Amino acid sequence: MTFRRKLIAAATLAAVAFTAPLVAQAQIILKAADVHPEGYPNVVAIQSLGKKLEAATNGKYKLTMFPGGVLGGEKEMIEQTQVGAINILRTSLGPLGPVVPDVNVFNMPFVFRSEAHMRAVIDGPIGQEILDKITASPAKMVALGWMDGGSRSLYTKKPVRTPADLKGQKVRMMGNPLFVDTMNAMGGNGIAMGYGEVFSALQTGVLDGAENNPPSMFTSNHYNAGAKYYSQTNHLIIPEIFVMSKVTWDKMTPEEHTLVKKFSREAQFEQRALWDKSVAEYSAKLKAAGVEFIPVDQKVFYDATASVRAKYGAPYADLIKRIEATK
Repeated sequence: MTFRRKLIAAATLAAVAFTAPLVAQAQIILKAADVHPEGYPNVVAIQSLGKKLEAATNGKYKLTMFPGGVLGGEKEMIEQTQVGAINILRTSLGPLGPVVPDVNVFNMPFVFRSEAHMRAVIDGPIGQEILDKITASPAKMVALGWMDGGSRSLYTKKPVRTPADLKGQKVRMMGNPLFVDTMNAMGGNGIAMGYGEVFSALQTGVLDGAENNPPSMFTSNHYNAGAKYYSQTNHLIIPEIFVMSKVTWDKMTPEEHTLVKKFSREAQFEQRALWDKSVAEYSAKLKAAGVEFIPVDQKVFYDATASVRAKYGAPYADLIKRIEATK
């Protein structure tokens, strides 16, 4: 081998040795998690965010989704997100209430007049203020955006039309004292329980019912565990959020922060469009499976929960007035 060839060979080996570690370190896997299954609007929207981020960063970041609660319930996943074990998490506000008390204003029963009213609030300055408060809190999470959680109504083994019909019925609520108090005020017996435990609890009679939106009721198969009546109380219209671990956020560049914010806003509206479609589809599937949708007088339940709004709403009186004034 000539000296020139030896020189070229040596340079090639050096280049390979130099670039190999860079290639190995080039792609960063972002773990995203949700309690909902593959194909659910929230899951699809986060996966879309990941694909956009991967393309915009030339493959530096790749998102891997862990749906269906495989990494635990929401409380456990929040804890994993706080330490950076989960990078992006979609979670309901219920479990966040004890961590970031300010979100409880959205958790109160009947604080929104309708889903359209709720969307006007989260899309505007109030929504941004709440996101900023979550980010600034000690929760160690950066709030990226909102998602629709729909209108939550009761589903039970016996038909419910009035608060009196709930007497003695054990109904699952999310793990927040506010929600347990809400169900108690509505006439039932609120039971705090993880989402993944509800099916077996309904089957075995530990629970008489639960409350959620039609897509969640269907995809969790709760209608096959004896809950055949869906009473349209719409007592909670709670937006959900998706967050990034502050551990992950702090490792990103300002340019990457801008990209994440942009794609998060797009994910918020993509999820909404998918959500509206899924509510119609899953409501039809539930009816086809024999679930009876029962219209109720919502004012009766609104009046019954006045004590809950008085108890939990006092610190947010001004904010509640702003919410009520939002058109």
